[in-house]
Amino acid sequence: MPGLDDTDHEILQLLLEDARRPYSDIAERVDLSPPAVSDRVDRLSEMGLIQGFTVDIDRSLLQAGVPVLIEVDAKPGRAADIASSVNDADTVERVYRTASGRVVLVATVPQSDASELLAEHVDLDGVDRYEVRLIADSEWTAGLGGAEFAPDCAECGNTVDEEGEQRTLDGERYYFCCGSCAERFVDQYESLKDGA
Repeated sequence: MPGLDDTDHEILQLLLEDARRPYSDIAERVDLSPPAVSDRVDRLSEMGLIQGFTVDIDRSLLQAGVPVLIEVDAKPGRAADIASSVNDADTVERVYRTASGRVVLVATVPQSDASELLAEHVDLDGVDRYEVRLIADSEWTAGLGGAEFAPDCAECGNTVDEEGEQRTLDGERYYFCCGSCAERFVDQYESLKDGA
């Protein structure tokens, strides 16, 4: 399974800056033909690195309330449930869950209504405390840094490198560090599927 080269990194960075950038513009910048850029974008999509092309809306131009940062200290074992619950709210833009059990979310809520957002979407019995802060300004920076493609093997958990394999089972993509891990996983998957 091929890894990422410098050209892949350049293409990803250009798409992060503007997902609607024409392939002809990208091709000119990375010294490839537009069809070659299209092939690389297809490969990056097949690898699971590109999961879609989205719109980034400037919510400050919409009248929808005030932007807030809400920090929720979850009771032990409840952070994942809380993060999942608030992620479904229309007013929530981003949700982060820390290793220490804190859920941080960015939302736009009607004036003085952050408490109602939580009460509506979260079982408050799972919350130790929460704090709401008004956001004065925010900026999102699209960058890859020196990131390399390194998924975990679905069978053993090792890092998958260029020699790894990828399989798609029932529309779900799985990565494996070696052929034997892939075979074991697929055999077990099919056995469980046949037994269901």
